Formats: sequence, C-alpha cells, structure tokens
Amino acid sequence: MSIPSFPECSHSLVKSLTHYSDQDLLTLFQRHPEAGQYFTAIFCRYSPMVYTLIQHSARSPVQADYLFATTWRHIFHELGGLDLRDGGTTDQPGMTLQTWLINITAICINQANLPPVEAIHYSLEAAPPPLWCYMEQALEQIPPMLRLIVLMARTFSWSETRISAYLQAEGEVLSPAEVRSRLQEGYRLLEAALPEDIRAIYFTGTEWGADTVSYGENRV
Repeated sequence: MSIPSFPECSHSLVKSLTHYSDQDLLTLFQRHPEAGQYFTAIFCRYSPMVYTLIQHSARSPVQADYLFATTWRHIFHELGGLDLRDGGTTDQPGMTLQTWLINITAICINQANLPPVEAIHYSLEAAPPPLWCYMEQALEQIPPMLRLIVLMARTFSWSETRISAYLQAEGEVLSPAEVRSRLQEGYRLLEAALPEDIRAIYFTGTEWGADTVSYGENRV
C-alpha cells in the first residue's frame, strides 16, 4: 500500500505554517479553536508517519484508510488537552508530539475493531481527516432537525419524498418541498459553522452543496 498524498498540504495557508515548531502548532491549535489550519498543518506534517504505522496492521487499503481516518479523529479530540510544555508530561517526561502521536496511533491500532471491507464506504479522497473532523464539529452546531435531514440525505441518499414520509411517521409533518427547503438551510448553516480557513482550504472554487457533504463516518 502506498502512502496517500493530500492536496491540502500544498495549500498556501498550510504551507505558511511549515516553519512553526510542533509546540507552536499545538499551542495555536489550542488557543484558536475557531481556526482549522493548525490541525491541518499537524496532519500534513505527520500523516505519512501515521499511515506507515497503520498500513502494516490492516489487511486491505480500504481498512487502512478507515483506520487512518478514525485515528486522526481520535487525535483531533485528544490534542485539545495535550500539554507537552517543558519537554513532556508529568507521567511521561521527554514526550514530544511525534512520540505522542506514535503512542496514540499504536493505541488505536491495538483497540481497532475494523468492520469488513464490504461494510466500509469511507473515501479518504472525498473526506480527508481534517475535513471530516471539522465537518462533524459543524454538524453538532446546527439544529437537530436540520442535522437529521442532512444526514438522511447524505448518509442514506434518501429522496425528499422518503425523508418526508419518515418524518411524518415520527410526528413531524413536512412536505417534500419543505424538506428540500430545510435541506438547503442545513447546508447553509453547515457551511457557516465550518472554520473560515477550512472552507478556504477545501472548498475554494467549489460550489457548496450536496456534493460537498459526502464525508467521514456519515459515509460508513
């Protein structure tokens, strides 16, 4: 299995951070949760290492890509509380970001319960881990009804008519036309909830809409 390349690593916002140290990027990520470029820069710096570790533990490229993505999602959630100042943590002195990432990757590999290949519909090209992480974060910020409609449309490829029928069975009366309107509203709110730099990195020159919401676990 070859190590994948990621176009976002060549984006000007990410390339402008290449001279920053690991600690600088970690500090900026923690201090500026409204920005996505710092996590993306960490991802670009260490994705080859993480993928190399993972590819030897998966039986297929599909499983490797899925484990790679879920590992980076775990890393994303853990980085916010990571403290590597003074060269390490209380229980692990001398810890660097690189060694921490190696340890976290090993934990994810050892605890992985990978679904069979035929059950995985994740696309690393369509949903690189930074986009997946920030898209999930944005989904949590939109109203539950709109989130449900977006997920039914994108996860299960349901039509407005089928979504309308499902909602009516659950006591929510919305016509197919109203579902279509709510779906577009959901896309607009989802776009607004994404960090501005993530939109710039991943969607510059791309029309926002249904095709840009095919990502992550919601495609698994």
